[in-house]
Amino acid sequence: MNFKPSLSLLDATMVVAGSMIGSGIFIVSADITRLTGSSGWLLLVWLITGFMTLTAALSYGELSAMFPKAGGQYVYLKEAYNPLTGFVYGWSFFTVVQTATIAAVGVAFAKFTAYIIPYFSEDILVWKNISRAQLLSIAVIFVLTFINTRGIKSGKLVQTSLTLIKLLSLAALIICGLVLLKPAVWTANWEDPWHLHSITTTGPYTIIAALGAIAAAMVGSIFSSDSWNNIAFIAGEVKNPQRNIGLSLFLGTLIVTFLYILANITYLAVLPLQEIAFAEKDRVAVAASHVMFGKAGTVLIAAMIMISTFGCNNGLILAGARVYYTMANDGLFFRRAGKLNQAAVPEFALWIQCIVACAWSISGKYGQLLDMISFVVVGFYMLTIAGIFILRKKRPDAERPYKAFGYPVLPIIYIVMGLSFCILLIIYKPGFTWPGLIIALAGIPVYYIVTSSRTGKP
Repeated sequence: MNFKPSLSLLDATMVVAGSMIGSGIFIVSADITRLTGSSGWLLLVWLITGFMTLTAALSYGELSAMFPKAGGQYVYLKEAYNPLTGFVYGWSFFTVVQTATIAAVGVAFAKFTAYIIPYFSEDILVWKNISRAQLLSIAVIFVLTFINTRGIKSGKLVQTSLTLIKLLSLAALIICGLVLLKPAVWTANWEDPWHLHSITTTGPYTIIAALGAIAAAMVGSIFSSDSWNNIAFIAGEVKNPQRNIGLSLFLGTLIVTFLYILANITYLAVLPLQEIAFAEKDRVAVAASHVMFGKAGTVLIAAMIMISTFGCNNGLILAGARVYYTMANDGLFFRRAGKLNQAAVPEFALWIQCIVACAWSISGKYGQLLDMISFVVVGFYMLTIAGIFILRKKRPDAERPYKAFGYPVLPIIYIVMGLSFCILLIIYKPGFTWPGLIIALAGIPVYYIVTSSRTGKP
């Protein structure tokens, strides 16, 4: 049984946008403001991130057109480099990147549910350190996994409908914020827009420390803009993948980047910088909605974030299992993960992903893991985009229905920016970078253990 091409261009674009928009845009601007201390730098951090995301998406279009099958980035790295590189990516994807992200988004859903239904408060413990919020997160992951085992049509219905709702809701929040703009607040926020400084410490940054602060600030924005490449993982289920995957990558990332910039302009239009930086539990969107709509605004934004995180997790769950399916067919993952059920979806891969994600939900460590995910993710993005240069040399005559826009300039710019970001994080946030690197590198001995057991060689 093979995958069924069921996803239209609209569906594919909604997978891209829906997987990107979770809870980050409603929260991380607080930390960015604390690190940069000004409105201009707040927006510039989001603009830099948006530029990197769009550049990477445009570059990925060439790879997705060359290899229009399930597996996405795992396949690209395997083809450009070797099976080991592909496996290390798949290992990192399964152990941390995708599963911990699913867990964190699930817990975010539960936390905002508690605004409306206090019964699910994260402060109410059921057993030892396990809260009702964590149990609700597990329930949501389980339900979405079950939905996706019923077939791609069930998953795409949830994804497309919820993504359209949250795009319209985010647009409505932006419009209301701009209409209800507070002139005094806006003027005060732009009095000294390029004074880069930390709000939580005294004294200006040195030049090197300023670069480190910008890199640290980008951790949140990069995480909020990640998972745009999930559509490439399910390429085998997209109609006319050579055209629609690249186009959906561009359209989805462009729409989300545009909305993210406008959302931050909305925050600046109604909240003083201090209130953005020190919003309760970093919930900037909640604070903005309270200013615009009063007490009812908290409930409205909580409901909106519930929809956003629910749809985001559906996209993550839908796409992630296809990577393990492809790895299994290469003999590098559990054999059963390489089988499709009667609905033509990798059911075992979905459930094993569910188990690991649920484990992260109750571990209590997902927050720290997500901080370091940005380092690992950007590192693999750089390797993948560099693979475009390698494949053009290795396979100059290969069919390329689409070629990377701006090649070689834009891909080189992304690699330079990504390398700078990773180096600065190693220097200024070693506690969040080395663990991620160690987990990724642990895949190397695992690869040799797997391949030696498969071939029977020592």
